[in-house]
Amino acid sequence: MDIQSFLSLDCTACAVPVTSKKRLLELISQIAAQKLTDLTEQDILEALMHRERLGSTGIGNGIALPHGRLSNSTQTVAVLITAENAINFDAIDNQPVNVFFALLVPEAECKAHLKSLAAVAEKLSDKTILKRIRTAQTNQELYQIITE
Repeated sequence: MDIQSFLSLDCTACAVPVTSKKRLLELISQIAAQKLTDLTEQDILEALMHRERLGSTGIGNGIALPHGRLSNSTQTVAVLITAENAINFDAIDNQPVNVFFALLVPEAECKAHLKSLAAVAEKLSDKTILKRIRTAQTNQELYQIITE
């Protein structure tokens, strides 16, 4: 699965000064709402919060994959954010998180959702790529690393 098919440069943010899980999810919602014009920021935030209530999407090693299913959308959108400083995200390894790859998918596209998450997880499991992501200085550089 090609990450460029659901992640765009304008949904990529490098070294963002966030201080909490809630603020990070709000920022993801704000960025995604620019692409998902048929939904409000609140709709998107509720989908992300609903998933987090089921269990943290912090997968360990300083990475989180927040995601949500959207009932009123036909478009898949991703948001990639690195945090200036790692934050508590209730990750499975109890370590703070500084790399966030959020995925928002139409409710009806469960298989595509799983394939997209698998592609992202595989990319982020590469230690060399992850190190480059963490040291990226610009949104453009961050986008290039994840999509190459």
